[in-house]
Amino acid sequence: MGMEIERKFLVRPGWQPQSRGTPYMQGYLYAGGKGPTVRVRVAGQKAFLTIKGPPEGLARLEFEYAIPLEDARQMLGSLAGGGVIEKTRYLVEHAGHTWEVDVFAGRNSGLVVAEVEIAHPDEPVVLPDWVAEEVSFDHRYANAYLSLYPWPEWKNDRGTQ
Repeated sequence: MGMEIERKFLVRPGWQPQSRGTPYMQGYLYAGGKGPTVRVRVAGQKAFLTIKGPPEGLARLEFEYAIPLEDARQMLGSLAGGGVIEKTRYLVEHAGHTWEVDVFAGRNSGLVVAEVEIAHPDEPVVLPDWVAEEVSFDHRYANAYLSLYPWPEWKNDRGTQ
């Protein structure tokens, strides 16, 4: 059984990647509100089908399976509800953790979010100086939500980024 435990933060304006990122496109075959989500993702030249359970604090069940790239592209084009999320993901090492920094494009252009996976909910994390407000418990920053309600449409209610 897979378990994902992560914290999510907005990134301060001016952050610049120090490495090459990976382009991502992802959409949701099912996003059941407080229930599970089923995601299709293309990450560079690889593709995955991911099933995530509802969040329980910072944790949630997660099962991910590699699928053929062309199958993923077809699913994104014909089965994904809402909009397709476009972003570039950068991996950043900091104080013993690998941070995933997502720079959104397309309908969510302007949004930059950093996530860090941890082994248990109480694990201490040294925050880099480029992270701002924590949004781990704000459901609006979930990619499934962003696929339906793009960040620029939130008006002035979007944190301190």
